[in-house]
Amino acid sequence: MAVEALRWRGDALELLDQRLLPREARYLRCESAAQVAQAIRDMAVRGAPAIGCAAAFGIVLDRGDPRAFEVLAKSRPTAVNLFWALERMRAASDLEAEAQAILREDVAANRALGRHGAALLPDGARVMTHCNTGALATAGHGTALGIVRSAIEAGKRVSVIANETRPYLQGARLTAWECLQEGIPVTLIADSVAGHLMQRGEVDVVIVGADRVAANGDVANKIGTYALAVLAQRHRLPFYVAAPLSSFDAGVADGAAIPIEERGGEEVTGYRGMRWAPPGVAVRNPAFDVTPAELVTGIVCEAGVARAPYRESLAAMDARSSGSRA
Repeated sequence: MAVEALRWRGDALELLDQRLLPREARYLRCESAAQVAQAIRDMAVRGAPAIGCAAAFGIVLDRGDPRAFEVLAKSRPTAVNLFWALERMRAASDLEAEAQAILREDVAANRALGRHGAALLPDGARVMTHCNTGALATAGHGTALGIVRSAIEAGKRVSVIANETRPYLQGARLTAWECLQEGIPVTLIADSVAGHLMQRGEVDVVIVGADRVAANGDVANKIGTYALAVLAQRHRLPFYVAAPLSSFDAGVADGAAIPIEERGGEEVTGYRGMRWAPPGVAVRNPAFDVTPAELVTGIVCEAGVARAPYRESLAAMDARSSGSRA
């Protein structure tokens, strides 16, 4: 892969430090679960599947110490992949083999997801994305951006419109960089431009990732996703969510029960030492929002494309996948 977010070295986990991109590509070496948890909290590694994979190797580094599970579980609250991976590691007899399996399975899931999603894209599709959903956010290939990769591999001419994704700029810093590394046609826009391009007929489809999918099909994803879904419905554009089954949470009935992380105000008032907001101003900085299921055209996972009614179709996808693994 041209982009590799995680590298296991046997005695350490190396994470491509996404705080430094696109200025510098440097790996951060983690030798304990506490260091992995800090990297997750600080967003040196981010993206729900990548967080789950990193946490699994964090358990390996501390040899299954119960305190490692506790410190990693507290690192970030919204992405269910974190807790899914920790539960798998808790039940594992060979920790390193299980972490390696989680890594391999995520790449395989993303490639299968990509094939299902690529079939939905017409040749020449202009795909709007939000946040970063590529190899940087996963063990490899990606979810929403993985669909674009798979479509291009299948010979389709597909281009990306990347929303900058305020306030942390994952679209501007990460998606744009990742696309350029692999020669994927990409155009960067400010978040507020999305509706204008839809109105002008310059967008064909919106595809986003997910940090958690509730049992009824409500989707938690990077803040700003809900607004894009509303805009897509207004302009009669398909709005797809791309997420592996590890992002599904059957134990959460709907989006109202998904915990939404609030991050520090300094991410909104400035960036990398530059401040543009006046001192003392009150700030709200929710990292995620919830898109209601009725705004979602389809949810693409490794088992296929789920469509409304989602409570039934998502349960069927999960059951089908569980049966194939048994």
